[in-house]
Amino acid sequence: MRSILVMQSDFGIVDGAVAAMYGVAHEVDMDLKIYNLTHDVQQYNIWEASYRLYQSMEYWPEGTVFVSVVDPGVGTKRKSVVAKTKDGHYVVTPDNGTLVHLKKFVGIEAVREIEESKHRRQNTEYSHTFHGRDVYAYTGAKLASGQITFEEVGELLSVEEVLELEIGVVTKTENSIKGSIDILDIRFGSLWTNISREDFSELGIDYGDRVEVIIHNGNTLAYNNRVSYGKSFGDVYVSEQVIYVNSLYNMALAINQGNFAKAYNIGTGIHWSIEFRKISE
Repeated sequence: MRSILVMQSDFGIVDGAVAAMYGVAHEVDMDLKIYNLTHDVQQYNIWEASYRLYQSMEYWPEGTVFVSVVDPGVGTKRKSVVAKTKDGHYVVTPDNGTLVHLKKFVGIEAVREIEESKHRRQNTEYSHTFHGRDVYAYTGAKLASGQITFEEVGELLSVEEVLELEIGVVTKTENSIKGSIDILDIRFGSLWTNISREDFSELGIDYGDRVEVIIHNGNTLAYNNRVSYGKSFGDVYVSEQVIYVNSLYNMALAINQGNFAKAYNIGTGIHWSIEFRKISE
């Protein structure tokens, strides 16, 4: 039975790289349904690739095959793999940290190394810098079209040994919670944290309450202000800041019809910490 192929990369669409991947997939099966997750992952940003998979995957039907190519180590000894998640999706990708969020928050059932002697497009063995086309799109299309099974991809690897990137920790006190800024809602500049709604709610903060927000870049204070907690952006005036629960049920920070990240020069990563403190009456 044919499935769906969803592609992600840091290639952009200003040249022919993505079109080449589409073409290879359609060489395998002209009737295959192919969609884009995004091709605007920041160049070489494996963390963002991992997060975007986690952000999107659960909304696709079971059996969907994802091809994720953010691969600064292309052509090196890093492994090319297919991972099967515990909810029945497949990810074709380099084993370079791209699977970290799925491993931690979704669960990976099994991982197999792609046997390139069987699952590489013919006459590409002298090209070592475009595995997205020659290995990943090709293997992903074969898997999505049912031409191969997961078991036929290659040798079974240890899930425990899948390469992970460091993920920020969340710490709590009676009146505060501190985490990291994982990623941006890019077009709007909102800050998405790793602090869950459940953990935040333990502070006893209600909609409309003012909350002290403290952001550090390492040891450098980047932002400190009191911000309203709202259900949505419309709970505050235009240009006013708001704390809200994002679509992944984590806490986020935005400016209504503005760009928080640009306004305060805020970045992402585990060295960017954010703390919410309950204000005592």
